[in-house]
Amino acid sequence: MSSSALSASTHRPLRALLVKRGTMALAPALVALIIVGAVTNEAFLLPANWITILQQSSVLALLVLAESLVLISGKFDLSLESTVGLAPMIGAWLVSDASLGGSGLLWNPFVAIAVTLLVGVVIGVINGFLIMRLRLNAFIVTLSMLILLRGITLGLTSGKTLYDLPTAFTYLGSAVWLGIPASVWISGALFAVGGGFMRYHRYGRAIYAIGGNAEAARAAGIRVERLTWVVFVVASLLSALAGLLLSGRLGAVTAQQGSNLIFTTFAAAVIGGISLNGGKGSLLGAVAGVLLLGIVTNILTLSQIASFWIDATFGAIILVAQCLNRLTGGERSQD
Repeated sequence: MSSSALSASTHRPLRALLVKRGTMALAPALVALIIVGAVTNEAFLLPANWITILQQSSVLALLVLAESLVLISGKFDLSLESTVGLAPMIGAWLVSDASLGGSGLLWNPFVAIAVTLLVGVVIGVINGFLIMRLRLNAFIVTLSMLILLRGITLGLTSGKTLYDLPTAFTYLGSAVWLGIPASVWISGALFAVGGGFMRYHRYGRAIYAIGGNAEAARAAGIRVERLTWVVFVVASLLSALAGLLLSGRLGAVTAQQGSNLIFTTFAAAVIGGISLNGGKGSLLGAVAGVLLLGIVTNILTLSQIASFWIDATFGAIILVAQCLNRLTGGERSQD
C-alpha cells in the first residue's frame, strides 16, 4: 500500500468521527449560551421566558424544517417567507369584513384555514412544476416567486393589516395546551415526525440519495423528479402552516408578514449542519440551530441590545459555523 493510500485510510475514520461529532457540536454552544443568559439577566431562566423563546421559535422551526427538506434534496426554496405571508393573508381576507380591508364574504373560519393550507400546496405544486418539469433553475424560480407572492400579498389588501379575526382562525397560534403554547407542540411533533421519516422511511433515505447524487439515485430506481416535487409541496404546506401560527400569535396578518424570514431560516439550517450542497444534515441539528438563534435573540433582547445587532450576530454565527463545518470535513468547497 502506498503512503498516500495509507494516509487516506488513516484519516478517513478520523474525519468520519469528526463529522459524526459535528452533529452534536451545538450542544456545548447551547450550554454556554444558557450560562451567559443566566449570568447577564436573572429573568433568563424563568419558565415564562423559556416558553416565550419556544413560542417565538416555533414559526421559525417549521420554516427550517421545510427548508431543510428542500436543501437535503439538493434544491433551494426562497419563496417560503412569502408563503408565510400570502397563505394566511388569503384566509384572513376571506373571513374579514370589507370595512377592515377584507373581502366581506365572511367565510367560515375552518374553511378559510383549509384554503390557507391549500394555498401553500398550490405554491409548492407550481414551484415543483417549474423546477422539475420545465427544468428551470431553483434559485431563480423561487426568488421570482418570493417577489411575486409578496406583491400579491401587498396588493390583495392594499398594504393593510387584517385584524379582528375570528377566534377559530387564530386558535392554533394563540392556544395553550398543558401550559405550553399549541404552536410549540405542533412544531415539535412535526419535527419528530420529519426526523423519524428522514431517518427510517425509505422515501426519507431516498431524499438524501437524491441530494447526494441525483443521477445515481435515478439509476437505483428512485423517481427523482416526482419525489423532489413532493418535497417542494410539503415545504410550502409547512410554510403556510407557519404563517397561520404566526397570524394566530399576533392576532392579525400584516402585509409584510414573513419578510426577511428566509435569511434566519437559512441561518438556522446552516448552523444546524444542513448542507447547502444537498444530501447531508440531520433535522436534529436543524432543531439545535433554531434553539441557538432563539436563545441568542432572547439574550440580546433582554440585554436591550439594538435589534440591528441581532442580524450582525446571526451573520457572524453563520460564518463561524461554516468554518467549523469545513474544518471537520462536513462541507467541501465548490470552487
